[in-house]
Amino acid sequence: MAAEPASRRATITDVASRANVSTAAVSKVLRNAYGVSPAMQERVRQAIAELGYRPQAAARGMRGRTYTVGVLIPDLRNPFFPELVEGIAEHLDTTEYQSLLGPGGSTAQSQGRMTDALLDRRMDGIIMIAPTLARSHLEATAATVPIVVIGRHGKSTEYDAVVDDDLAGAGLIVDHLADLGHRRIAHIEHKDTTRGIPTTMPQTVRAEGYRQAMLRRGLGAEIDIVFSTYSEEGGYTAARELLARPVRPTAIFAGADVAAIGVLNAVHEAGLRIPEDISVAGYDNTSIAAMGPISLTSVDQDGHLMGVNAARLLLERVEQKRQRSVLLSLSPTLVPRRSTAPPPA
Repeated sequence: MAAEPASRRATITDVASRANVSTAAVSKVLRNAYGVSPAMQERVRQAIAELGYRPQAAARGMRGRTYTVGVLIPDLRNPFFPELVEGIAEHLDTTEYQSLLGPGGSTAQSQGRMTDALLDRRMDGIIMIAPTLARSHLEATAATVPIVVIGRHGKSTEYDAVVDDDLAGAGLIVDHLADLGHRRIAHIEHKDTTRGIPTTMPQTVRAEGYRQAMLRRGLGAEIDIVFSTYSEEGGYTAARELLARPVRPTAIFAGADVAAIGVLNAVHEAGLRIPEDISVAGYDNTSIAAMGPISLTSVDQDGHLMGVNAARLLLERVEQKRQRSVLLSLSPTLVPRRSTAPPPA
């Protein structure tokens, strides 16, 4: 039956009256508490549906949980982050929990303000995507509510983390390009201009993976890193710098697909062909990389699965099913496409 239109918001008392039970019984049904018969559950839930009753999160928070999870997201324009959010939402969809997104920006200051805002709204837990906050700040937050960090390397006893093996992922790209015959392989790394950015950030680990792989393949003298940002504009600017050199690279490895798109634009603007004149590779294997006209070689770190695991670990903490912290590292895979080929003769 459809919910009845009403001039005021239905209350728990209205639900109890409609179902002919006590408000305490309604509260038990809402909390899935022990000792409620299936028949009573059915009556209460039918009354809730008929009245269109929605428990107020703030009131639920005063009694315990709000059944709300905050998700701190640093950049709404990066196409990889929605894949994480979709994974989080998929897991929460099987529970009573809902997620609220908090755009935190790229600085520790802006992310700190958003974290405080989520805490003020009594989130039961927070999932933080690649936060630039100091470790001490993360651990202080974890002392207040359970948190799971996505993308930040390094184990903490205070919070859980889900990461990609970025060291191995960068090695997959370098090996792929070297096997094709490339030697002059350049890398675009995200470099934040603010001080104190942790070395455990994914871009730092990917750059180190690039260095190690170049050394392992005997290409140490060809190591070439340009610092920019993981954005389309950042990739474009870095690529223009690389293409303006007297001896330009034959392959460019951007640390994120969103930056690789900017590289593609710069290469086409320079009148060069991909991959005949220069090969381009990215990281994240976003849906954009798989588009036919782009066909970008990339590393798949399975953002959807990372989001699912982050939500699962968080709820285990929220519901006190586990006390010890977990660092979960997923293995990346290479997805070769048409943007990479042997270097020009």
